[in-house]
Order: sequence, then structure tokens, then C-alpha cells
Amino acid sequence: MKWISKNKKPLVFVIIIMVFIAGILDIKYEGLFFQILPESIQTYLADFFK
Repeated sequence: MKWISKNKKPLVFVIIIMVFIAGILDIKYEGLFFQILPESIQTYLADFFK
């Protein structure tokens, strides 16, 4: 636990990058978050990521 308290900035940066990549993959493969979005946004994102 001491390592986490000393290195908070790199850990937060890695978590943000992982969430960003997960979001892009969710949109690309039409996952749960993508299905919650309104139809108009789904259409736009589906065209954008093809």
C-alpha cells in the first residue's frame, strides 16, 4: 500500500488510459455503454468508427 500512496499520479494516469481504451472498444464493438446511447448518437459513432 505504501507504493500506491507514493505513486498516485502514474497510477491515476494508467487508470484513465485504460478507461479511455475500454470506452473506445465499447463503441467499436457496440457494447453496453454504446447500447445505452440515443439512436442518433449510435448512428454517428457507428459511422465514425467504421
